[in-house]
Amino acid sequence: MLEQIGNLDAWIAGIVFITVIVVIMTEWIHLTVAAFLGALVLVFAHVMSLKEAIGYISQSHGTLALFLGVMILVRAFEPTKVFDYLATQMVILAQGKGKNLLLGIVGITTPICAVLPNATTVMLLAPLIPPLAEEVGVDFVPLLILMVFVANSAGLLTIVGDPATYIVGDAVNLTFTEYLTRLSLGGAVAIGVLVLLLPILFRTTWKKELKNLDDLPHPKINHPRTLAFGGLIVLLVLVFFVIGESLPIPVSPAAVALLGAALALLLAHHSKIDTVNNILRDVDWSTLLFFMSIFVLIGGLQKTGVVSLLSGALAAMLGTNIFLGSIALIFFVGLVSSVVPNIPLVVAMVPLLKEYVVNVGMAGPEILAQDYSGSFPPQVLPLFYAMMYGATLGGNGTLVGASSNIVAAGIAELHGKSISFHRFLKYGIPVMLAQLVAASLYMMIRFLLPGQS
Repeated sequence: MLEQIGNLDAWIAGIVFITVIVVIMTEWIHLTVAAFLGALVLVFAHVMSLKEAIGYISQSHGTLALFLGVMILVRAFEPTKVFDYLATQMVILAQGKGKNLLLGIVGITTPICAVLPNATTVMLLAPLIPPLAEEVGVDFVPLLILMVFVANSAGLLTIVGDPATYIVGDAVNLTFTEYLTRLSLGGAVAIGVLVLLLPILFRTTWKKELKNLDDLPHPKINHPRTLAFGGLIVLLVLVFFVIGESLPIPVSPAAVALLGAALALLLAHHSKIDTVNNILRDVDWSTLLFFMSIFVLIGGLQKTGVVSLLSGALAAMLGTNIFLGSIALIFFVGLVSSVVPNIPLVVAMVPLLKEYVVNVGMAGPEILAQDYSGSFPPQVLPLFYAMMYGATLGGNGTLVGASSNIVAAGIAELHGKSISFHRFLKYGIPVMLAQLVAASLYMMIRFLLPGQS
């Protein structure tokens, strides 16, 4: 630990990361430019080589490929006006009432995020929001922020709903069914907290009501035949998202998304609804570059031992009190994951938490083996559950806390508005704190009080 404190590279990596976060918070520079410059500083300061930087990006190639594929897929069918049409139908179903729209966003996003990664769901559904908001006469930015909150929270409903839950669950050999019986209710509680906050945080939209629905524009779907084939492509992608990795020859979600994108480009080109150049030009490259830069910055913290240092200090403070340790872990991981993307955070902390429970004698050293497939001692599992809740719900805190947040910001920019760090914070902090408190109460009642397991 002392070696890490005195390591110049660790100081550089830490200072650069903090500087990038501060610059993004103060909005001095566009968040993509800030992250990109920060990543390049690590290369030019010889904290890592360019080859190592590209290596850290390649470690997250699945995330980047998934985002790129879905972005192309959604953009390819924009000329059909299907998103405008669906937005109008949602307004009509909501009877022009703002509160019904807000509840509708929760109701539509929640079940989809239970089976698809949250950022993917945001990419698929977010294009509905701007035309929907325009027809109701409200700002679409709060509605996008709400969709992000729902997506992040609903990721706790199943073990595959959020990458962080999957990484931690897989590390402790938790099955899909075990997750449903033990932890899914916590995700439902988080959604319930969000619903209770709707009339407070989104009061303008909640009170909005259209008097005459006949005045609504009624956009017609263009190129219906092309859209029908496109619907088959989307259905194919969604099915393989769910079953692809369980096939005899596994297919990753990233590969499925890229195949869907390729088929969508082929269909758009063949039907002449748009050109390939136009579709690729409109891909949100800014968001992709931001993620690549963040992966490099986190890689710098991992390589120089900063993440290990912080996690090791946490483990030293936890002692052997599982009750206090679990509650502390929810809030610690939640607060950290509001400024550090949760995927690299849990990747770094899982092995350290395993070492901690071995070092304090609560588990045998066999759990440290990469191929360990046995059960973990029940008394240590609440620590890992706490990490799941904290990492997922903490992502609601700030604009950079989760991948779906950045995706929503990119979509807002494509529609002519920006989601500022401070504006997101106004909604994010109350939601994050309320959900972390609710998750703590659920943890105490379900796992930590005497007689619970």
